[in-house]
Amino acid sequence: MYNRWRIKPIENLLAKKEGGTHRLARTLGPFDLTALGLGAVIGTGIFVLTGLAAARFAGPGIILSFIIAAVVSGLTALIYAELASSIPVAGSAYTFAYTSLGELLAWLVGWNLVLEYAVASGAVSIGWGSYFVSLLKSAGITLPAALTTSPLGGGIINLPSLFIAAMITALIISGTQHSVVANKFIVGLKVSILILFIFLGFRHVDTANWNPFLPFGMSGIFKGAAIIFFAFIGFDAVSTAAEEVKNPRRDLPFGIISSLALATVLYIAVSAVLTGIVKYPSLDTASPMASALLAIGLNWGSALVSVGALAGLTSVMLVTMYGQSRIFFAMSRDGLLPPVFSWVHPKLATPVPDSLIIGTIVALMGSLLPIQIVAELANIGTLSAFMAVSIGLIVLRKTRPDLPRPFKVPFVPWLPLAAFGFSFYLAFNLPALTWVRLALWVLIGLAIYFAYGYRHSKLRSAQPEGLRPADLRNMAPARKPEEKREK
Repeated sequence: MYNRWRIKPIENLLAKKEGGTHRLARTLGPFDLTALGLGAVIGTGIFVLTGLAAARFAGPGIILSFIIAAVVSGLTALIYAELASSIPVAGSAYTFAYTSLGELLAWLVGWNLVLEYAVASGAVSIGWGSYFVSLLKSAGITLPAALTTSPLGGGIINLPSLFIAAMITALIISGTQHSVVANKFIVGLKVSILILFIFLGFRHVDTANWNPFLPFGMSGIFKGAAIIFFAFIGFDAVSTAAEEVKNPRRDLPFGIISSLALATVLYIAVSAVLTGIVKYPSLDTASPMASALLAIGLNWGSALVSVGALAGLTSVMLVTMYGQSRIFFAMSRDGLLPPVFSWVHPKLATPVPDSLIIGTIVALMGSLLPIQIVAELANIGTLSAFMAVSIGLIVLRKTRPDLPRPFKVPFVPWLPLAAFGFSFYLAFNLPALTWVRLALWVLIGLAIYFAYGYRHSKLRSAQPEGLRPADLRNMAPARKPEEKREK
């Protein structure tokens, strides 16, 4: 009987025998990956969550909250950097789990990543539609509420959300290089606007607004960190592009770490200026940066920030929908999803049916559901993936000490255990209803796995006996002392 806990040998993933219509073209460099990371990270967090966390939880101490959240995210980023450079194949956390924790857990990780990527894209599309409608109103154009609101919100359909989902899908299908070029342009635009905000706001900072610096005490700092932690989610999308990177062992760690570092610097600078311009209670709004510039009379700057918010949300959708398509691609190539998800167009070199299906899912969620139902599902999927890769790295260090590791996480197992602990703590503090919905989602995923994935698994057909993690310790032939000296 096939053991569902058997792992997939890394050599199988890297072998050319999985080529043909199931390989993606390598076209990405280090700066492409950094732009991908920034495209996913800089979005809703910096343009929305900063004000909410400052007004309700941390006050001006939001600066410290960002530092704490950056440290927690950085721990996980180091883990992704090692795994992505060692296993440069599409699939991100799903692939890492398949090579360390076994097929069943890998399936559940991949299934939960749908909550991070596809569901989050649906939530962002709703936010994009809201910003777009507001921008049109400022230009004197008002769209009918029935065409900008979901049925559950009292409307007929959210057309702006449907429009942006369709546009992003078309861009992803057109080719990876087209998506990367578009993402670079959008990232450049929104980073420029953030720097402009810092420049304009710095001259209007009143240090009196930073007093008291910790109005909610130290507990408020950590509550604020728990909220804005999700502003850092997205750097893991870099690892989904592993199979399309020219030099993955060198460039993947660079892309993951550099995108997170640059985003952290911008977050801290923006939060310092933001809380210095106005008193923190007035930041409890969906557009805190635009509101702050309006408060000091810079109306044109406020309008530019709104454009930057639209750009930020667009790039987040582009990268998350791109990442989801690559995860489905990897799962299909392993036989756990139907072959249609891993078919690559011979000319475009992209998984076209995969992208169309994901685009349809995102469009339906964004146009038919209210944002609160969609957004609540995204956080738990991300944290479950973070916990899985933390444990997976420890397992691989034990079972595959011979695996080439161009980038190595220090202080193993303590650093991965710390990353696991922080992720679990944040997941534990999510609303109870989120856990109920996760349980239902997992049950649906298990039903699909046993109905299709278990029966069609390529690991099952190719290796009926499979491999247990413990079996891998003795896979590599022992090296002679003189061979070690030669290396």
